[in-house]
Amino acid sequence: MQDDLVARIAAHPQYKQLKRRRDRFGWTLAVLMLFAYYGFVLLVAFDKELLARRIGDGVMTLGMPIGFGVIVFTVAITGYYVRRANAEFDALSDAVVKAVQKAAKP
Repeated sequence: MQDDLVARIAAHPQYKQLKRRRDRFGWTLAVLMLFAYYGFVLLVAFDKELLARRIGDGVMTLGMPIGFGVIVFTVAITGYYVRRANAEFDALSDAVVKAVQKAAKP
């Protein structure tokens, strides 16, 4: 019975749409995060002078706000993913469950 349910869900067109959208969105955000994180690490490795450049007359360097920006970016894309998952992906998931349950009833 459980295998039949899994097969029906996997074959459902709305489930395929949900999976395709969620996977594409997840990979896009992952690539953006990798770009931001590894971009910062590559700056640390290859352009220390840029990051060590002082901002104004104080002790703050350019690397501090850039590093902080990477952290803020991580929190922002996580929040964006959660917001979209709760709004769009959960609605699609509920629609699939309802459609499969409706089809299963005699």
